[in-house]
Amino acid sequence: MRLSVWLILLLLLSCQAKPDTSSNSGSARQDTVTVQSQAQFPFPEIPATLTEPEARKSYLLTHYWEQFDFADTTLVNNRDVTEQGFVNFIALLLDGTTSEELARESLKNWCKGFVGKDHARRVLTQTADDYLFNPNSPFYNEGLYGLYLETMLGVLPQTDAVRSSYQFKLELVRRNNPGDRATDFTYYLPDGTRRTLAATPTKNNRLLLMFYDPECESCHEVLLQMAADTALAEAVRAGKLSVLAVYTEGNDAAWLKALPDMPEGWTVGTDREAVKTGALYDLKAMPSLYLLDGKKTVLLKDAAYEKIRAALAF
Repeated sequence: MRLSVWLILLLLLSCQAKPDTSSNSGSARQDTVTVQSQAQFPFPEIPATLTEPEARKSYLLTHYWEQFDFADTTLVNNRDVTEQGFVNFIALLLDGTTSEELARESLKNWCKGFVGKDHARRVLTQTADDYLFNPNSPFYNEGLYGLYLETMLGVLPQTDAVRSSYQFKLELVRRNNPGDRATDFTYYLPDGTRRTLAATPTKNNRLLLMFYDPECESCHEVLLQMAADTALAEAVRAGKLSVLAVYTEGNDAAWLKALPDMPEGWTVGTDREAVKTGALYDLKAMPSLYLLDGKKTVLLKDAAYEKIRAALAF
């Protein structure tokens, strides 16, 4: 889905014009599917008396979904309308200028619109998961996803069966955020020595924590990338940082077989599935990398290796 930024800006910065119905609709050119679908989304009409951009944006977000018929399954299933409308909605929420108060109000109005419509609820909650909680999404944002989960818990009936699922996800996204002390856990070295994250020695106040599985294809690719990084190897050798790689699955034979391939100087252990079974960290995508300081405070959460590499600047 592409974001029609120009359309949003038009809604925010100019008085919304009435459509010209005098022209022959058959002769109108529609240059792209995106333009066509955006024209179909039932945006609210912003009052002409609102002239300041922020006031117009606030009105747009607050009333964004009011004209959308959540009971219309055909409309809900039209991705060019519904999904693109959602993309534009969250793009505004994530533009860096939207207050948390406005974001909460906008999300509440959206959730209240579909929560009582079974089909719309299935489609839109999945859309929220795909865009806000999928690490491969360009809109991946645990902060906004957490606000969405809080909103859903606020509008769902207390007897709703999925409340526990939302509560579990909310607790997970609230853990191990930058500035938090990383959740402690126990891991075991190949010789059986027991250690904890909290007691793991850290050189130069930096610890690169990696949760991995050698049988995972993406883990294998990232491990190859890290093993080939001569600057990382030199930084470890020179004591500029420590690296702790923790195997999170239950196939000890596969873990032990892959140990010789792990880079020199790393501490490698297995948590015997404690992190996964205890949901101590979010392992929805592997590998999962964290940058910690010497006190095990989170500096970067579940970040791509390139981002961690840039932060270390060695």
